[in-house]
Amino acid sequence: MAGKGQAFRPDRDVSAICQKLWDCDENCLMPGVHYKLDPQGYTFYSNQGKQDRAKRPLFEWVEEAALDRPTYKSFVALLDNYETATGVSEVVTPEEIAENKRFLNEIMKTKVMKEAHHYLVKQFPSKIPKDDLEFKKLLYKLWFDLYPRTKGMRGKPGDSSGFEHVFVGESKDGEVTGFHNWIQFYLQEKAGHVDYKGWVPPRGKRVKRGESQENKRLMSLQFTWKGDIKPVGSSFIGTSPEFEVALYTVLYFLGKKSSMIEMDEYDLEITVHTFDRKPMNILSSSYPTMINTD
Repeated sequence: MAGKGQAFRPDRDVSAICQKLWDCDENCLMPGVHYKLDPQGYTFYSNQGKQDRAKRPLFEWVEEAALDRPTYKSFVALLDNYETATGVSEVVTPEEIAENKRFLNEIMKTKVMKEAHHYLVKQFPSKIPKDDLEFKKLLYKLWFDLYPRTKGMRGKPGDSSGFEHVFVGESKDGEVTGFHNWIQFYLQEKAGHVDYKGWVPPRGKRVKRGESQENKRLMSLQFTWKGDIKPVGSSFIGTSPEFEVALYTVLYFLGKKSSMIEMDEYDLEITVHTFDRKPMNILSSSYPTMINTD
């Protein structure tokens, strides 16, 4: 990761497709229009939530009608389908399978997912099917197939999936893992399960007096979730579910664990982890991290 005083060298080709996906996100929500943040004080990883630098919630308000858009609505329907404690096998019902497929059907209608599909077919014609139905089957394996995140689960149904880890979040030994989605954060905060502790500046960055985070669309946050601590978790703010699926899917198939990119006003690193499985590895985690280039 590039830090203070180090040169930031973005991958121009990867940045180009990421920027295109960002520009295609027609369902994104905008600060001050669809939601308002109250970032309050900043904190650091080492604080571990001991000092609360934010007495109020992060989200002042979100336009509820925006969450009724088809991709948002079908996304929200998936958030209560998981047992978030690791080591507990997931039970996937026929109704939940139908909800997963409905979500994929809805996002594949969007401009950003069509662009991601087109790009991947062009880059990997022998690997990525042109047919929408076959591509959705591939997405299902990538995001919803279960795998064991915890040792000692051999022979048992998996306790995790890429979707659960990235978008819903999991807990293990008193710490939150994954949980990189702003919609889940907002809904859990609204329900009283998330206690926001403050925003976290990029490593080595000196926070300037009066610097506002209110309109940021990428933030690192510290919070507790159902009593477990997330010392730092980065997520986009206001982006649509389909944008994040498109972005992380593209980077997964590009085969890069770490990608340094320029996108909109941000210099960032996007990390992708996979779980080894034949014939195809499963996406196990993906998240953005803002880079300090001051």
